[in-house]
Amino acid sequence: MDAGINQHWRCERDGDNIVWLTLDKKKTSTNTINMEVLEELLTILQSFQSGSQPLGLVIQSAKKNGFIAGADIEQFKTIETHDAAFNLIRQGQLVFNHLAELSFPTVALIHGFCLGGGLELALACRYRITIDDPKTKLGLPEVTLGIHPGWGGTIRLPRLIGGLKAMDLIVSGRIITAKSAYKMGVVDAVVAKRQSLLAVRHYLKNSPKERTLNFVEQISNWSISRRLLGRWIEKKLAAKVNRAHYPAPYIALEHWIEQGVENDAAFMVEAKSITQLMLSETVRNMVRVFDLKDTLKGLGREVSFNPRYVHVIGAGVMGGDIAAWCALKGFYVTLQDKNEKAIANSLSRALALFTKHLKEPHLIMAAKDRLIPDVLGNGVRRAELIIEAVVEKVEIKAAVFAVLAKEARKDALLATNTSTIPLKELSLDLDVQRRLIGLHFFNPVAKMPLVEVITGDETEPSFVDQGMAFVRLIEKLPLPVKSSPGFLVNRILMPYLMESIVLLESGIPDYAIDQAALDFGMPMGPIELADTVGLDVCLYAGESLSRYFGGSIPQKLRTLVEQGHLGRKTGQGFYQYKAGKIIKPKADPNFRVPEDVIDRLILSMINEAVACLREKIVSSPDLLDAGMIFGTGFPPFRGGPMHYVLEQGESLLLQRLNLLAQRHGKRFLADSGWASLAAS
Repeated sequence: MDAGINQHWRCERDGDNIVWLTLDKKKTSTNTINMEVLEELLTILQSFQSGSQPLGLVIQSAKKNGFIAGADIEQFKTIETHDAAFNLIRQGQLVFNHLAELSFPTVALIHGFCLGGGLELALACRYRITIDDPKTKLGLPEVTLGIHPGWGGTIRLPRLIGGLKAMDLIVSGRIITAKSAYKMGVVDAVVAKRQSLLAVRHYLKNSPKERTLNFVEQISNWSISRRLLGRWIEKKLAAKVNRAHYPAPYIALEHWIEQGVENDAAFMVEAKSITQLMLSETVRNMVRVFDLKDTLKGLGREVSFNPRYVHVIGAGVMGGDIAAWCALKGFYVTLQDKNEKAIANSLSRALALFTKHLKEPHLIMAAKDRLIPDVLGNGVRRAELIIEAVVEKVEIKAAVFAVLAKEARKDALLATNTSTIPLKELSLDLDVQRRLIGLHFFNPVAKMPLVEVITGDETEPSFVDQGMAFVRLIEKLPLPVKSSPGFLVNRILMPYLMESIVLLESGIPDYAIDQAALDFGMPMGPIELADTVGLDVCLYAGESLSRYFGGSIPQKLRTLVEQGHLGRKTGQGFYQYKAGKIIKPKADPNFRVPEDVIDRLILSMINEAVACLREKIVSSPDLLDAGMIFGTGFPPFRGGPMHYVLEQGESLLLQRLNLLAQRHGKRFLADSGWASLAAS
């Protein structure tokens, strides 16, 4: 074999005259694409014009974790001008066009993740072969960064599988499995790893006919079809995504409708469009959120803690769903509860979770086998991690841990899923306290990415590290939080929810309050959120926090709970629900929302966030922002509550807060932490 010497690519030609081009980006564990990678690839591709042409070209990855994760996000931070952004995008297009135009067959051999620019590179190859592995994922998730695909993805994917299926992937940013990609036509084959080299050689030596569009896929790209389908896609998109906050998917859709994909001029339209988006404040903030997520993912990375056996006590909604999620992620889980019906309900929900995520019958069965009902609690003595998720009452939780102190392994990590109770209030013996942490999951467990990892006054750091490592192992985001009433997320969220009910009591319609929050960018209005969480849960949390921090509970909340109207789960709360779906009253076109409604909602949250920073509930503003984005859905395009303060200006927000205090009372008095915030 002859080998080329490059910084990022290894180029080898074997005895069958096949060139193996392997990306192994230097000084990183993950392959991403930047200008250096592109320029080096172009040089290699151009060398085939002057030398002897190979039988075929294979592009693969040397990284164990995947093919290519996409564009290098770090380069986005350094781009300040229109020309710099356009040059990066256009260079990528030209390199991939060169790859697509090679006269000999090319194969992308994909294992692990193949996302964004990685998939766009693969689309420029003649064939795509994927390894049959649950970790193999493909997609164009650029919209999650506030942009759309820019290296030919908005053109090549519709050309390959038709406009309807392609635009669904592009505007949603949805990630799909290898088998789903095969069914959609995105890849040509899904093979076992041991057969991958045979498959590659088959495609290169026999050059089978490339995939062609069926009739329905063809007409989806016709001009008249694009307009009809485009309106339907846009309507579905508008139900989920606010164009004012996230314009990228709408712009990609419009380009497909107006430009189509058959004319190569579409590449230039794509490049100019993404260039404008890359320089927007939304993208800057979304890149910040990407970094915050990476920060959380890195916590606990160096800790050696890999338990096999997890025991969960309490088969209610939270306990049952925590157990199911752990089993889904490969752990053997015993689920304890005296109520056998509660366990049965949890197992039923778990089966639905396994079916949705695993698809394959043998994988579903394996997950079911890992989740074991345990009425008597026999799993306690074997478990390396025990998670308590019983009712939110101090005396009941304390009783559970008193038993665990006698029966659990002496090296077992003990965790409570409490949402508000400080660990010291459980009044446990010192041996339990030193290895007790909080693992506060959010509901629904399967959808919410954040887990607060709570440290008590007596908790030994090594056990906190184990908790962080475990959260990473179940593919959640760990957030280190000091034990304090409500911890971080619930404490900051509660003033926001309570203020929304105060607004409701003042005569402002529920739908108007919710719409104001949606207009700000929240994923759900606070009134609907309270109904979704459960009004009994809101009341309990509000009363619990008011005992520590003062404040009052709106009477309307108490009244609804007393009447048994607990929200979505009972079919009646602030709103009515039918078959779980909300029934909102018709809006009064003459009603005008007071101009300070959004300030009353958002600044009540931010003022509490400032207090949390002052009390060092988390160690930095960045961690606070991460907690609120991934724990509550605080608008990612705004970068987080504290970043919002930075962008708006601390003095301006403080003035508005003081004005609210004058108008509406002392609950809006600025926390003393604003002074140190201003100084910093």
